[in-house]
Amino acid sequence: VQLQASGGGLVQAGGSLRLSCAASGRTFSSYHMGWFRQALGKERGFVAAISRSGNTYYTDSVKGRFTISRDNAKNTVYLQMNSLKPEDTAVYYCAAKEYGAYNTGSPTAYDYWGQGTLVTVSS
Repeated sequence: VQLQASGGGLVQAGGSLRLSCAASGRTFSSYHMGWFRQALGKERGFVAAISRSGNTYYTDSVKGRFTISRDNAKNTVYLQMNSLKPEDTAVYYCAAKEYGAYNTGSPTAYDYWGQGTLVTVSS
């Protein structure tokens, strides 16, 4: 499966952005999907995941602010980000995994990755 992330940009603290990740190739609905982020000089970290059936899982720092969703008819996963903070600044990546549990925060558990989209939150 090929993944294409989009929707990043510059936003003020407290603002919102919606990231999209369009998938092509094999059946999108057969994959668990995740969002990760990597700030400058830091390791890639888990943000959110959604199972094939729509169950969701978040890292604690984004709970109540971010929402992951998917539209299998459009082969797309979304990340709605509200109440953004400067510490949310990072390159955001979408990823797909076909096997195993969906609620894992390990990047190594994912098989396919998009190219990343930059989110910058100004204070």
